[in-house]
Amino acid sequence: MLERLNQAMEHIDCHLDRRIEVADLARIAVTSDYHFRRLFSALAGMPLSEYIRRRRLTVAGAEVLAGDRTLLEIAVRYGYTSGEAFARAFRVMHGVGPGEARRSGASLQSQSRLSFRLTVEGSSSMRYRVVEKDEFRVVERKARGPLVYEGVNPAIADFIRGIGRETLQRIQSLSDQEPQGIVGVSENLDPSRAEGTEFDYYHGAVTRAAVPEDMDALTVPAWTWAVFENSGPFPQALQYLWRDVFTQWFPSNPYRSRPGPEILRVRLSQDAAQADAELWIPVERTAL
Repeated sequence: MLERLNQAMEHIDCHLDRRIEVADLARIAVTSDYHFRRLFSALAGMPLSEYIRRRRLTVAGAEVLAGDRTLLEIAVRYGYTSGEAFARAFRVMHGVGPGEARRSGASLQSQSRLSFRLTVEGSSSMRYRVVEKDEFRVVERKARGPLVYEGVNPAIADFIRGIGRETLQRIQSLSDQEPQGIVGVSENLDPSRAEGTEFDYYHGAVTRAAVPEDMDALTVPAWTWAVFENSGPFPQALQYLWRDVFTQWFPSNPYRSRPGPEILRVRLSQDAAQADAELWIPVERTAL
């Protein structure tokens, strides 16, 4: 998998002056568009679109300083529809406009070309199981909020606090299958997975029971799920679990993620400092 990802990185660098299709990158990596985006952002720590933008502006910056092409020629070469659009993007990355950079020979920022390597640590193992699950419903209360990678998500925390103890008890009483109890469900995330982009969050219970009139329901079709468990400090352990699933487990196992809701069941300690977590990710089997 890592060798194929590096071939995709080579493809990006060879086509910075042309349109780069995610489908082509996924085909090189022998995976789906969806899984390629998820895997890349987890490994690189940035969305794929951001990496391509920064690589283009890196090589464009070198051409600006070289002075062999006009600024408009460079702008068009790297996919900008006008000199103004190019100048804005150039300033955001480099802190200076292209004209000023050319006149003064300013120092510019550089996005290094990425390559992926396997680091064998062997100090810990990941607990997981694969589950075939029939269609079910998540009966819940729903909100839309921003994606947060580190620390507590204030918007989601405020939403949960606003549900009320009585409603939460009613929701929990509907739970009749695993994952048991109250769960959090993330759905409709932006393909870029960039921090701050919005997603749908459901706080509910997995059930086959009838849906109360004052609640929403998300129907989930029959799928294969990879289920991961971990324990640790809250909320860092939960966020690291997502990262480790995509950076460690998927590259080492014959599965890839598929579009669909991701379900998290959390049990907090009395002081809310520690958490036991169970993460359900929809997957499909692939060839090694």
